[in-house]
Amino acid sequence: MARARKPVVEVRRSQRRRRTVSAYRDGERVVVLIPDRFSRAEETEWVERMLARLAAREERLRHTDAELFARAGRLTARYLDDYADLVTPASVRWVTNQNGRWGSCTPDDATIRISHRIQEMPDWVIDYVLLHELAHLVVPSHNARFWELVNRFPKAERARGYLEGVAAAGSLVMAE
Repeated sequence: MARARKPVVEVRRSQRRRRTVSAYRDGERVVVLIPDRFSRAEETEWVERMLARLAAREERLRHTDAELFARAGRLTARYLDDYADLVTPASVRWVTNQNGRWGSCTPDDATIRISHRIQEMPDWVIDYVLLHELAHLVVPSHNARFWELVNRFPKAERARGYLEGVAAAGSLVMAE
């Protein structure tokens, strides 16, 4: 498993803050709020502590198979309600062996597999991929009826663009 790179950290000192330290994510960076009186050593210690706390919290919130299955139910109710009798997956799970696609569906046994590579993507992208696979339980092919179902998702086009961008960026060779 690849190690996550250390985020960019912004430390904000406050004269009003006396003892408490807090941290939050702001996009790709982590903002750590500390009292102004802290020494550099205390700052370093607290930044490491807060990064560890954030990482632990985020690990607890990671997407699980059960959460993914429940999410599929919510998406079905919202966008495919008129096909609810057909859109009942036997299983919906994260997999680590899909590197050439974002998700897959086997309509014969109603199983859906979603690549772990999208777990850290925005929720609306995950929802799009999941809805795409759910639509295959109604229409196995990528015909016009299938795309009509997928396009019920308001951010479908945006999500496709996002995924295309990620795919394109993954094949770029960056040189100086």
